[in-house]
Amino acid sequence: MNRPLRAALGGALTAALLTSVAVTPAQAHPGVRPPAVLALPDGFQPEGIATAGRYAYFGSRATGAIQRVDLITGRGTTIGAPTGTPSLGLKVDPRGRLFVSGGTGGDARVLDTRTGDVLARYQFATAPTFVNDVVLTRHAAYFTDSNRPVLYRLPLGRGGALPPADGFTTIALTGAYEQVGTGVNLNGITTTPDGKALIVVQSTTGTLYRVDPATGVSTVVDVPGHTFTNGDGLLLLGRTLYVVQNRLNQIAVVTLNHAGTAGTLTGTITDGNFDVPTTVAKALGRLYLPNARFTTPPTPTTPYTAVAVRTH
Repeated sequence: MNRPLRAALGGALTAALLTSVAVTPAQAHPGVRPPAVLALPDGFQPEGIATAGRYAYFGSRATGAIQRVDLITGRGTTIGAPTGTPSLGLKVDPRGRLFVSGGTGGDARVLDTRTGDVLARYQFATAPTFVNDVVLTRHAAYFTDSNRPVLYRLPLGRGGALPPADGFTTIALTGAYEQVGTGVNLNGITTTPDGKALIVVQSTTGTLYRVDPATGVSTVVDVPGHTFTNGDGLLLLGRTLYVVQNRLNQIAVVTLNHAGTAGTLTGTITDGNFDVPTTVAKALGRLYLPNARFTTPPTPTTPYTAVAVRTH
């Protein structure tokens, strides 16, 4: 690997986890037990989640609005105005900026989590496109597109400076990865444990791929005897990879090797409150997942929730 790539991805895991590190609920608020089920606005249709401290941020696939929820009290506030296009995968950086995947809008937005103001917007593609999920490294944000075999890279400059509107690059995937049909292909994305590459899941096949972001070359992550049907959001904590399998109402737990080229399925997490969870983030010592309820016809009065479970 060349020196620029090491610089671009060095410390990626540390940066990706900065928004996940937190004390336990008991340490943060003695005597207070955060709710295991959080109410979201009726009709909200959540899909993405990001966490920072005691707060979680949820995106609406129906309107694009952003809801901030206090994980201790359960109270929520809308901080991002509806856009008319989806807000899907989310990540918060240490500067309090929320990176938002725009789904069918083919774009990404960066919001100020305190005010909800849009700091920047990037138009990656036009239809057919479905910008689905995002991961942050120290020097870039990477986005998946479920309708195209590509990743989008937003470089971050000195002090995390955002690039101009046209300052992104498109990385075509080559190697083992193959686009299948017109369904949801590329979905969740994270880094490898060593921070030198990326891992993506292909929902249509349930396959995990390791991607070299410098070249786009992909290889299959070898998890003997297992694929991850309906694979959606990914979360890496150390060498443990959590793979949300939305319509199966479960999280697969995989222990990866350092390079992220292979892994072993070590368990699954289920919960009676799951109702097609899509993505996952860690906060207050627990995992939080929004229930997208894909199998329930959405109406303006359909209730939606997020669920907290213990890590494996």
